[in-house]
Amino acid sequence: MRTFLAVAAEGTVTDAAIAVDLAPSSVSEQVRALERSLGVALFDRTPEGMRLTAAGRRMTPWARRLLDQAEEARREVTGHPPLVRLGALETLAATLVPGIVGRLAARRPDLGVEVAPLNRREILTGVDAGSLDAGLILDSGPAVGGLGFDAPARLAFLDVEDVPLAFVTAPGAARDRLLVTPPGCSFRMVADQVLGAAGERTELASVTVIHGWARRGLGAALLPEFAVAEDLDSGALVRHPVETPDIALRLVWRADREGSVRELLYAAAGGRM
Repeated sequence: MRTFLAVAAEGTVTDAAIAVDLAPSSVSEQVRALERSLGVALFDRTPEGMRLTAAGRRMTPWARRLLDQAEEARREVTGHPPLVRLGALETLAATLVPGIVGRLAARRPDLGVEVAPLNRREILTGVDAGSLDAGLILDSGPAVGGLGFDAPARLAFLDVEDVPLAFVTAPGAARDRLLVTPPGCSFRMVADQVLGAAGERTELASVTVIHGWARRGLGAALLPEFAVAEDLDSGALVRHPVETPDIALRLVWRADREGSVRELLYAAAGGRM
């Protein structure tokens, strides 16, 4: 069932294999075995990828419910506590997530929390497929993906808190070289929107690396305030005026599974719900 949902979400056997950590041949065989057991085709095989048939679309909500029930049965039989599986951007997992987990532990000490540092694509795919109960990403606007990325249509969201950004350099450093994260990263999307795509750029792997380079005067960077607050206070970095869009720490979950993440929603909202 998990493999079926991964293929439905990803659209290709190769991408589904990456999502569920199996060989593509194993993914194909599992899908064929499920189709044989049901006696119907769940996918149309096209040059563009795997497309759900009408039977496949009917199977999708059943697969999710069956997985949820299987997980609930496993926990009850083994005596393990209920578990919330949360995916979070690595930058957030080390900074903002501990506060949410702490509030959840205070509210529900019997509830386990498993946090997986992932990229945004992995988080959205995992939430949509059911391997994650919820995810924490950076986003803006009235719908998931408002920052400019694609997202599954079924996702609901709650904006937990604002994430202010700061355009910084070391004191006296030039601003003609911009330090950026790879394409597709939320901070890169904002930098392109605010500062444009022209000019000299140095692409670095993470916010942490960019922060270190900026401190050494190797370029300017648009970074979350939580990552540079101490340096701004100490004078190791200086802020330059630039207008940035409103970015939020956004909790996303599948709308049809809200009951399973309600306690997490309360913890993320800080009791405001």
